[in-house]
Amino acid sequence: MKTEKKMKPILQEDNIILQAAYADRWSAIQACGEILVKQGYVKAAYIEDMMERERLVSVYVGNHVAIPHGIANSEQHILESGLSVLQIPEGVDFDGEKAYIMIGIAGRDGVHMQLLSQIALVCMEQEQVERLRTSKDKNEIMGILKAKI
Repeated sequence: MKTEKKMKPILQEDNIILQAAYADRWSAIQACGEILVKQGYVKAAYIEDMMERERLVSVYVGNHVAIPHGIANSEQHILESGLSVLQIPEGVDFDGEKAYIMIGIAGRDGVHMQLLSQIALVCMEQEQVERLRTSKDKNEIMGILKAKI
């Protein structure tokens, strides 16, 4: 009898780090990827794909948010779709812009663009970004993001 593997939630408490601080955008992107690796969403090689994405086109999307993700052909390193969230009260610099929230994305089977667009919708609203930036409750952050994904 074949048993189906249960899919893990795209976002769970262990995927969120509150009150983080990073020296620069590279260490913050690395941290986004490490969460995804640790939680079993991606292989370690995906972190380099996230770095390459930033080298090609900035993952800073405006409104104090960055959304690190992979490049073309990254799906080979993705085991399951998942998100990581970093709350960085002091922010990290993206060429003169500060990101206070970083949301790492790994999407399988065509989910990648859907996740990217849904998260972008949440982060277009300054009020939502401010709540993500200042919340001390991982469940509140999950609620804000899960309302759209």
